[in-house]
Amino acid sequence: MTAPAQLVTRFAPSPTGFLHLGHAHAALLAWRTAREAGGRFLLRIEDIDSTRCRPEFTEAILEDLCWLGLDWDGPVRVQSRHMADYERTLSVLRQRNLLYPCFCTRGEIAREIAASASAPHGPDGPLYPGICLRLSAARVEARLTQGEPHALRLNMLRALGCLDQPLSFEDALRGRVVCDPARFGDVVLARKEIPASYHLCVTHDDARDGVTMVTRGDDLLPATDLHRLLQALMNWPEPRYAHHRLLADAAGRRLSKRDGAPTLRDLRASGATPAEIRSLAGWPD
Repeated sequence: MTAPAQLVTRFAPSPTGFLHLGHAHAALLAWRTAREAGGRFLLRIEDIDSTRCRPEFTEAILEDLCWLGLDWDGPVRVQSRHMADYERTLSVLRQRNLLYPCFCTRGEIAREIAASASAPHGPDGPLYPGICLRLSAARVEARLTQGEPHALRLNMLRALGCLDQPLSFEDALRGRVVCDPARFGDVVLARKEIPASYHLCVTHDDARDGVTMVTRGDDLLPATDLHRLLQALMNWPEPRYAHHRLLADAAGRRLSKRDGAPTLRDLRASGATPAEIRSLAGWPD
């Protein structure tokens, strides 16, 4: 009889600011889930967006997690140091004719959508209207030869045609969930300023690191449809998921960097102890 696979979780923050209580809740959930099962807890820094991520925030993340009492197994994976890994994945998809270059500016896309009587919408807003999908091969080659900046989009119709069965995933809080990746349309998987998208990198790294349980906020629940598609296309294993609630302030607003949620640094400076922070984050000792 084959022994059950070891449970592996991960915490994967982006260093675009200091950690707040919502991050602490997510990190503690992943850490406790692994430790209580005798599994492994991994730490990953998702810093592919060089326009927003800062090294000082990465250092602060490591310091805050240690102060909270969390430890992790193996070295920290810093995504910006592994861009060649993501390029290889893009190459596989490109060779299978599942990607196409998109030369559109945001303004061009917005005008095309505005001119449409009924532009379809997905989880991230209006879907890409397929402008560059209609370009001839000769026109595409000419624009590439000229070095015109472009993104790489997934041809969703072709990608779905590669599947031999409907996609779904197991969520610890919701049971089996049926996927509908088509609602994302021809999603961008790489662009000039960010050579690989969040969706591509996170699914690649979870597969590479053997993550068996993905714990993350329920704001990312819709994205799991797309992640399951990428896993199927790349023949990567399917992890289980646990999309947890997001912490909110007294007014019911979700804690976020954008809305100025108090950071762990602020709380530490005010005299809070690690045990108090863990309790505020929903994980009392």
